[in-house]
Amino acid sequence: MENNDTLRSVRYMLNLSDAQMLDIIKLAGLEVDILEMNAWLKPEDAPDYKICSDYVMVHFLNGLIIFRRGKDDRFPIPEVEPTVTNNIIMKKLRAAFALKDCDLIDIYTSVDFRVSKPELSAIFRKADHKNYRKCGDQLLRYFLKGLTLKIRG
Repeated sequence: MENNDTLRSVRYMLNLSDAQMLDIIKLAGLEVDILEMNAWLKPEDAPDYKICSDYVMVHFLNGLIIFRRGKDDRFPIPEVEPTVTNNIIMKKLRAAFALKDCDLIDIYTSVDFRVSKPELSAIFRKADHKNYRKCGDQLLRYFLKGLTLKIRG
């Protein structure tokens, strides 16, 4: 799944303005231009559409954690991963919205998608763990759809 899709989904989910999107990225220590942000949020067929890089996406997700949960001086800003996978996006969204396993299962159930607790825990494991499972695009899409339903009602 492209980073732009995730940006648009979170923006819609939280009903964020362009300025708020910029502020969220700024919370993680990255400055971006409003024109760049607009280009990332445009549809793929727009002439000035740009692909959002992994670097920006990680900063947005880290900023979202701070935006939703507040900054705690006891803990540093999460690390900036060089590449973003669906697993990393899921982990950071889970942290930002303080979701537990039962919350995740409820989110998937709300969009008629069945997933078991062991399947979910495999997604949140480290990549070198023997029970690690790669998060597919469909799983992430259903998660974003269900989380939007939960938040927006």
